[in-house]
Amino acid sequence: MSLVVLKGVQKTYRLDAVDVPSLVDIDLEIRANCFTVISGPSGSGKTTLLGIVMDILKASSGTFLFFDEIPDANSRKQMGTLLETPNFYHYLSGEHNLRIAAEIKGRGLDDIDAVLKKVNLYDRRKSKFSTYSLGMKQRLAIASCLLGNPEVLVFDEPTNGLDPAGIAEIRELIKQLNHEGKTIIMASHILDEVEKVCTHVAIIQKGVLKTMGTVREIMSSSTASTARFEIAAEGSPDALMQLVRQMKGVQEAHVVEDSVHLLCEEAITSSALNRYCFEQGVVLSRLQMKHKSLESTFLELTGKVSER
Repeated sequence: MSLVVLKGVQKTYRLDAVDVPSLVDIDLEIRANCFTVISGPSGSGKTTLLGIVMDILKASSGTFLFFDEIPDANSRKQMGTLLETPNFYHYLSGEHNLRIAAEIKGRGLDDIDAVLKKVNLYDRRKSKFSTYSLGMKQRLAIASCLLGNPEVLVFDEPTNGLDPAGIAEIRELIKQLNHEGKTIIMASHILDEVEKVCTHVAIIQKGVLKTMGTVREIMSSSTASTARFEIAAEGSPDALMQLVRQMKGVQEAHVVEDSVHLLCEEAITSSALNRYCFEQGVVLSRLQMKHKSLESTFLELTGKVSER
């Protein structure tokens, strides 16, 4: 079932008497119970797109439907949202902050204990917000999103600023919520993380939707046919990099610690690469073919240069 449908959505901002496009003719469908990630380079329009989905921004043109209807105040109650930094009172406890959030929403007062347990903060419910770690603050923000038991959760870069342990913690929590039947819509640029949990991906660049589909579809639809390898040999990895760059079919080569990572034409095989190095007097001590990742597909679609 289609949950969110955008057709021909455009968003422009007026800056210095000039219309600046943020989103250009977006056609996007998000299905219920899926975990959809909106990704793209910085400044690509991810947050603007989420703002329209959350109905806090109005599109300049086009249509947006939520459960096949134009969204209204009642439909917004089916959506829990987390944008940027959690906004809580530092001198109040986590429990008290959630009580205030529930009163503002007009729902969810009876859910406070349950959502605190779900995000693993029940034992710290009486502690002041100021004593929470950054990961705990994010978990409290997610608990606030869950008040009123919304069907849809929308997150904008929920792991920003977290250490690896915090990222893994939030990732597993959001994954669990999706498995429990929540529809997740999330903006993120950490593709090696979201690849492990999301079901669908939409990639936008300069306000244009480049591709949309399941993770498998996106990774197999790239127009670039490439093979990736990691190689190493005795001696300087820089010298090895310079050597393999001369091989026909090698598109890119760069040093990562003591090895060289290669991007090659699809026709290049492990045996061909090994034979080339051997004929140049180099015996490889490591030769590993790397599987294509969502991040590498993203870079093929959008390029490697930041738009800011």
